[in-house]
Amino acid sequence: MNGESPASLLDTNIFIALQRREPAVLERLAEVTVHLSVVVLGELYYGARHSGRAEANLSAVETLAAYYPLLVCDKDTAKHYARIRQALRAKGQPIPENDLWIAAQALQHGLVLVTRDSHFEHIDGLAVQSW
Repeated sequence: MNGESPASLLDTNIFIALQRREPAVLERLAEVTVHLSVVVLGELYYGARHSGRAEANLSAVETLAAYYPLLVCDKDTAKHYARIRQALRAKGQPIPENDLWIAAQALQHGLVLVTRDSHFEHIDGLAVQSW
């Protein structure tokens, strides 16, 4: 690398892998600058509240929310969302609604989306990595 860490937006499944302390994710995490989507944060809060260890998992989500820069949705995000949704509809390749917003934020901010969901690869112009 040229001294600069690539900027990445981590999908929910990567944050879950991080919470599980998966060695491959921990290793890669040290190589990038991480951003947290408000949409991912919502999914993490939801998952924590419905888990068998709600209190501990909510605490872990709070730690993530305090540590990583949070990206919120705005007018630009909405424009990216609409373009992505229309393009996928035209291709006959819809993806889950929350994932449209996550992809929109990644494109808006020029971030690499790190995920384990292959359907993101259908989005034109989106840089995707799988850990």
